[in-house]
Amino acid sequence: MDRFESMRIFTKVVEASGFTTASATLGISTSMVSQHVKQLEERLGARLLNRTTRKMSLTEVGRAYYDRCKRLLSDLEEAESAVGRMQVAPRGELRVNATPVFGVLHLAPAVADFTARFPSISVEVMLSDRIVDLVDEGLDLAVRVEPLSDSSLVTRRLASCRMVICGTPGYLEKHGVPRTPADLANHNCLTFTGASYMRAWQFVSSKAEALEVPLKGNLRSNNAAVLLWAAQEGQGLVGLPTYMVGDALQSGRLKTVLDDYAAPSLTIRAVYPHSRHLSAKVRTFVDFLAVRFGRETSWDTWPKTNATSAAVTAGRKSRGKGGSSCLM
Repeated sequence: MDRFESMRIFTKVVEASGFTTASATLGISTSMVSQHVKQLEERLGARLLNRTTRKMSLTEVGRAYYDRCKRLLSDLEEAESAVGRMQVAPRGELRVNATPVFGVLHLAPAVADFTARFPSISVEVMLSDRIVDLVDEGLDLAVRVEPLSDSSLVTRRLASCRMVICGTPGYLEKHGVPRTPADLANHNCLTFTGASYMRAWQFVSSKAEALEVPLKGNLRSNNAAVLLWAAQEGQGLVGLPTYMVGDALQSGRLKTVLDDYAAPSLTIRAVYPHSRHLSAKVRTFVDFLAVRFGRETSWDTWPKTNATSAAVTAGRKSRGKGGSSCLM
């Protein structure tokens, strides 16, 4: 028999001053009530109730045990109520993992807005390039781009991005624009050494064939921010996801190359352990990120910006030659 259930029945017997009244209140037989109390006494090795044919009273041990049972059952009820409230209203501590660059550039401002909106949730953000074990490390969820090897995890799509090869206009003017992946052999390629999807530069041919070319260059790092800085200084070509280089592409500091060989888009996901009862804090945070990143993301608006800029430039040149231009 469940010990807490036996304790609950015992307190009802005491409060009802009898087994018969308690059984009617609880909706179980008198013999079942008696069996629960008897089991408690056997477990404790002490008599809790003095019983006669006319009345029932608590022993000294029974009085002390009754008082303790009331406190324990009250604490249990409060604990269950607290869990219920947490399932309904988001509150508590939320531990989140992400890659360093995505975490700093995009997750950090999202978390700041989230905690302002939900002050009852305390968020701890841990950034790392390695694939973490959410369960072993006590994490509630992660925001990742890498393909998943653990099928027991639940994922939700937040946004897309893609890998691009890019360099500064000055570098491309000096060293030439590569037209095919094989041309990268003549360029200084800034490469990532961490365990990630960014280690290899993958391309898709016009025949939809996957291509992977060897790279050479004078700078390697396990931190993509180092490579981005060097690329913006004109030191070489770099292959990075658009969520990292979107601003640089939009401003014109970097230009993409080999666009005709673009690899398939990548998916940015929220990843969390499978649970029948997903806590309100995790569900609320994932919903928040899905809305925030679900609309058109800033890192993928640069092609439109560049196309508009090119059209404006062409229009100015046309007007300068006496022609006219109409931008739709």
